[in-house]
Amino acid sequence: MATFKDFRNKVKPNWCPGCGDFSVLAAMQRAFANQGLEPEDVVLVSGIGCSGRISGYMNAYGFHGIHGRALPIAQGLKLANRDLTVVAAGGDGDGFAIGMNHTIHAIRRNMDITYIVMDNQVYGLTKGQTSPRSEMGFKTKSTPKGSIETALAPLEMALTAGAGFVAQGFSSDLKQLTRLIEEGLRHKGFSLINVYSPCVTYNKINTYDWFKEHLVNLDQEEGYDPSNRMMAMQKLMETEGLVTGLIYQNKERSSYEELIPGFRETGLAKQDLGLEREKFDQLVAEFS
Repeated sequence: MATFKDFRNKVKPNWCPGCGDFSVLAAMQRAFANQGLEPEDVVLVSGIGCSGRISGYMNAYGFHGIHGRALPIAQGLKLANRDLTVVAAGGDGDGFAIGMNHTIHAIRRNMDITYIVMDNQVYGLTKGQTSPRSEMGFKTKSTPKGSIETALAPLEMALTAGAGFVAQGFSSDLKQLTRLIEEGLRHKGFSLINVYSPCVTYNKINTYDWFKEHLVNLDQEEGYDPSNRMMAMQKLMETEGLVTGLIYQNKERSSYEELIPGFRETGLAKQDLGLEREKFDQLVAEFS
């Protein structure tokens, strides 16, 4: 049985020291092991950005896609091989800017994959520009006088789009983050896990200390019911999204795969398609 160490490879992450993405990587490795998965059971698809490097640091199947396109790739992989545990990962720029259309449609489609967003509210890889998650007034190289745009509220957006699983973690709380990823992996349908992952180099506002001062932990909120969608939306609006924990889960909604007529649980690679070897070799020869 695999341990979290089995999900480590020999590639040393080149993130800045103190980057929250280190904890996200560790939480994912622990969650996979805790769920009894083996490296060959998992495929991690990532986009572009600092966070996009994460697929290269995980000992599992990995696919480093293009900017904003991690989710289409992940959904195709899941349909082609349902035996795999498919996880997509990226940053707030990757998933909430160029990839926003894919995020919205993946949420409403509800395929059985998990999407982990490392949200540092700035573009880090391109050296510190304003992202869709940057607050109004946020000063960067692209907004030297302060951003005049309202920050995107991704969790409220997800609930509005019909998400069946919405959670948010903080990279400083490895225990809670690991648990949330495990819950997302077990959920049958699309799971969105946003993670506050501070950028220590380009975001001097939303720091570890800032989050510790402002975040509300739903695990400690007496009476909070994550099955109540209206309560979830109200809590997000009250706190301006500054919460951690399981925000909402609908266990009754069917996944995309379950609704496909004639869908077979067996992965395509293991299905007997009735194709004779001679015909198969002929088809392969045509494309060689």
